[in-house]
Amino acid sequence: MLVFSADRFPLPLPPGHRFPARKYALLRQRVAQAPWAGEERLRVPRPASYQELLTVHSPGYLSKVAGGRLAPAEIRRIGFPWSAELVERSRRSVGGTLEAARSALEWGVGVNLSGGTHHAFPDRGEGFCVFNDTAVAARVLQKEGKVRRVVILDLDVHQGNGTASIFRDDPTVFTLSVHGANNYPFRKEPSRLDVELPDGCRDEEYLEALGPALEAALEHFRPDLVLYIAGADPYVGDRLGRLALSKEGLAERDRRVLGRCRALGIPVAVVMGGGYAQPVEDTVDIHFRTVQLALAPGSS
Repeated sequence: MLVFSADRFPLPLPPGHRFPARKYALLRQRVAQAPWAGEERLRVPRPASYQELLTVHSPGYLSKVAGGRLAPAEIRRIGFPWSAELVERSRRSVGGTLEAARSALEWGVGVNLSGGTHHAFPDRGEGFCVFNDTAVAARVLQKEGKVRRVVILDLDVHQGNGTASIFRDDPTVFTLSVHGANNYPFRKEPSRLDVELPDGCRDEEYLEALGPALEAALEHFRPDLVLYIAGADPYVGDRLGRLALSKEGLAERDRRVLGRCRALGIPVAVVMGGGYAQPVEDTVDIHFRTVQLALAPGSS
């Protein structure tokens, strides 16, 4: 079971930018020091090729991103200033999710220490998302004949509007999003199943809503692969979250997801999704616990 990390390709962000890019380096350090992981299990992902990105994204959009020809409004929608480093980092993040999915098919589970860029559409990026990593992974593995039915299980606090749009008419991909009803994006796209939660939702209410959703996605749909976006942003201390889950509640969320996948024999690739707590170490704690539960479930 391998862990993929693109922290060697940091995002060059201006001072004061609200995206907590530092969390990726801190998370990698924690995982590298863990006795159940270590440097020997960490891999630098290759960048997703343009052919792989073209399974989801339009040629025109890819050309503009690669060549630095995005209009100012398109750059504002993404939320990052354009740079060659941004393009490289975004390609590596997609590559990490694709390789984590391959690892999952071989070993039962794989992890990407970034990813979850679910707001990217075929022809545009938005909400800190340039390319849609889970959508590309699903499409590439289907094209290669490695999987037929895929669940994209999105437990980031924000609805996966880009992913929902990409697979709206595709019966082979089940998109499930459990998110804050009143949070970004304010114009949501219909997933196969959307579970909308009120502001201030706590552990018990969240977990009660999660159970039937997991049953529909995993037990009824019976996928060949689950791509799990394990967002840290439902946390009570998250600046952009609006829900009120505790760290232990989020760990229980992960136990239930990973436990059901194991019980049903479904490979699962885990990606990190969002997390915007202050201090950033709270987000790192949550992501680290997710990785621990995926790779060493008996050690938590």
